[in-house]
Amino acid sequence: MYIILVYDMKQQRVGRMLKLCRRYLHWIQNSVFEGEISEVKLAEFLVKARTIMIEDEDSVILFKSRTQQWLEKQVVGRERSTLDTIL
Repeated sequence: MYIILVYDMKQQRVGRMLKLCRRYLHWIQNSVFEGEISEVKLAEFLVKARTIMIEDEDSVILFKSRTQQWLEKQVVGRERSTLDTIL
């Protein structure tokens, strides 16, 4: 599946969440990631994310699609990702 992940963390947990997200997805902008991920890898990610988060203070939002082809992406301004294409 193809996902876009957005997180909002308290300052003291941002670095840990950033490192975790980079292991699973491609960074595209501050606190925003995208990429292909299997159901198993996503479940693994969420278990690890919950160990970092305080659910009353932090959030992770996932936008899911079966494939990237069903999602149109438009960037206005400078794109922060260094990737030409998302695999």
